[in-house]
Amino acid sequence: MSTTATLATLPTLDISQLDGPNHKDFLDQLRTAAREVGFFYLAGHGVPEELAQQVRDLSRAFFDLPEGEKLKVQMIHSPHFRGYNRAGLELTRGKPDWREQFDIHAERDPLPQTAGSPAWSRLRGPNLWPDEALPALRPTLLEWQARLTEVAIRLVGAFAEALVGDRQALEAIYAGSPNQTMKIIRYPGRSSDEPDQGVGAHKDSGLLTFVLQDEIGGLQVQTEDGWIDAVPRPGTFVVNIGELLELASNGYLKATVHRVVSPAAGRERFSIAFFLGARLDAEVPLLALPPALAAEAQGPASDPDNPLFRNVGANYLKGRLRSHPDVAQRYHADLLG
Repeated sequence: MSTTATLATLPTLDISQLDGPNHKDFLDQLRTAAREVGFFYLAGHGVPEELAQQVRDLSRAFFDLPEGEKLKVQMIHSPHFRGYNRAGLELTRGKPDWREQFDIHAERDPLPQTAGSPAWSRLRGPNLWPDEALPALRPTLLEWQARLTEVAIRLVGAFAEALVGDRQALEAIYAGSPNQTMKIIRYPGRSSDEPDQGVGAHKDSGLLTFVLQDEIGGLQVQTEDGWIDAVPRPGTFVVNIGELLELASNGYLKATVHRVVSPAAGRERFSIAFFLGARLDAEVPLLALPPALAAEAQGPASDPDNPLFRNVGANYLKGRLRSHPDVAQRYHADLLG
């Protein structure tokens, strides 16, 4: 039975218990949290606070750069959807998100393009980096990406074990070259008579999302009882389920709608979001849930305006084209419509 109608705060899970004497309890808590709300705080992750502080400091340093330096690495220069965006340039459900951000993905060479290449293969390629203006940003963010990839893959394995008793049940769709994405984000303050859409209500498209928050709130999670705040909690990540896990579990796991409300005028909010996805060439399998769990899996929720595909690359490309129409029009006009 769902308890989201009376949920007042997100549950906290300690991943250090995964391989200890409380192993089974952790898996039960994980399955329950993911089923009932799809969001939780993750403690015991082992990512050093010193590294987290470096990422915070460098994020602020990046956004403090002169606008001309940031525009040198603007996303419009990348056919692979990497780089900087001014506030208002990314859309959620067709409306502008009021956040300034810098996107990086897995640092890989572009794939050769032929007449038979799948459209999603255009997504792979190099990141843009402000190496002259802020040389420390590249190695620090890539280290952060690597550390969070390790934790996220460990957690995906825990989900697989919690559902079907096999930590490797989903390994084939991410092993070797998972789709890694991260954003450093600045939310400017907005006055009371302006729209407060820091990020519009949406679900995440990957496997798992990890958010490192600052002390300024704004992230909200939709439950049966309305919106609740993911209050900043030091030493934790806010973790949420993506649509790929919802697909793989036939809807047993819940990809939950969430949003970010802009801070008040005179304040600003910073966050670092990391998204672990499957390989772009993967097809999402349907896990063979045990009968008791399968009976509760009612299929993934489907939005007719945003259909889900089991082909990972097609699913991700669809989101990029919708969210970044300027980049889509410049490099991928043949895919629009």
